[in-house]
Amino acid sequence: MAAEIGQPAPSFNLPNVDREMFDSESLKGKKSLVVFIPFPFTGICDGEACAIRDNIAQLEAVDANVVVITVHARPTNEEWVKKEGFSFPVLSDFWPHGEVATAYGCFNDKVGAAMRATYVLDEDGIVRDIVATDSLGDPRTFADYPAALAAIG
Repeated sequence: MAAEIGQPAPSFNLPNVDREMFDSESLKGKKSLVVFIPFPFTGICDGEACAIRDNIAQLEAVDANVVVITVHARPTNEEWVKKEGFSFPVLSDFWPHGEVATAYGCFNDKVGAAMRATYVLDEDGIVRDIVATDSLGDPRTFADYPAALAAIG
């Protein structure tokens, strides 16, 4: 069942770039953005993740967690994090391929990647908003994140 507004977000336990497991339970206690990125090292995905990196202070000011998830292998994510200097966790949903993206309802079987979807969670892990685009070619707008977090209260 896909993630729905007003329902608990699907749980996950995925490796970060340091080979450490990141449990979604660690997000609880703060508002959170669970950001699915289709393809690291591509213009739109890089732009979206770099917008988060460049504006992380706005998210930290409202005490929000940020975690980015891709369906790419951990070594790919590791190189992407090094190249772009991300300070937030980037997690690999590589195997079983796209299992977490599927649980959230944003896996695209035709291209084998997650769609552009961000799940805005409250402190209890309840989905309060979903910021998404209908096309892999359309980026999300960073300004939607602080607004969605502020709407939680």
